[in-house]
Amino acid sequence: MTSKIEVQARNMRLTDNTREYVETKAAKLERYLQEIDEIYVELSHEKTARQADDRFAAQMTVRGKGVLLRTEERSDNLHAAFDEAWDKMQRQIERYKGKHHRGRGDGRSAAEAVAEEALVDETGELMPLIVKRKKFVLLPMDENEAMEQMRLLGHDDFFIFFNAEKNAVQVLYRRRNGSYGLIEPVIG
Repeated sequence: MTSKIEVQARNMRLTDNTREYVETKAAKLERYLQEIDEIYVELSHEKTARQADDRFAAQMTVRGKGVLLRTEERSDNLHAAFDEAWDKMQRQIERYKGKHHRGRGDGRSAAEAVAEEALVDETGELMPLIVKRKKFVLLPMDENEAMEQMRLLGHDDFFIFFNAEKNAVQVLYRRRNGSYGLIEPVIG
């Protein structure tokens, strides 16, 4: 499967040689992970960087079925920044494969084994199973800040935040018509 590779440049002109170099090398990531659908590379130049070593930045985002990996590296040379980001992405892919594709000796992945071991109730239907738990820090903000954070982070469905004005945890969500809704939990 051939991935879609998109290369963007900010604050600099992207030459054909650089584009070809990035696309050729980025395409090699498919050798390491077959689930890749899209590779996004952003190359940028900052004239006002504090250190000369940080003038060029290369960000890589790899998306696929159940996969979202991102790296960013900086250097004084554009190709060096991209190569470092590519190496880091390669290590992330290997770590991802180790967690998600580790076999159990019987040809099944760990996720398949967990799904098969799920509890079944008397009716023969699968019981709900929590397969992932996530913890994160809630920063106090108001509703407008929460909408802005939701947009900046690329959360399309919902965003959990601590409403500083109401002193409560709330959930901001996007409705089908594009407007926003707010869930305000109340202990009953």
